[in-house]
Amino acid sequence: MSDDKLKKGDEVVQGVSGLKMSLSTLLLKHFGYDHLPEHLQEVSKPICELAKKMDEELPHSIEKAVGMRKLLEAKDCFVRAKLD
Repeated sequence: MSDDKLKKGDEVVQGVSGLKMSLSTLLLKHFGYDHLPEHLQEVSKPICELAKKMDEELPHSIEKAVGMRKLLEAKDCFVRAKLD
């Protein structure tokens, strides 16, 4: 996301490369599931798809970033629950 696409109120972080992007977009990488065994991918994949949908459809805001973070925490819990 370039600086010209960012507007007041966006939750912005600057990555190691110096590029600025929304925090929620940065969090998307943690929703990946390809590295998981198939039985855990079944749990993680729908949550990843929801995260992508929310990132695309909702405007950038602090509330969106918080929601993405909580969704990530929930995904981690659901995956751990599948291990029990």
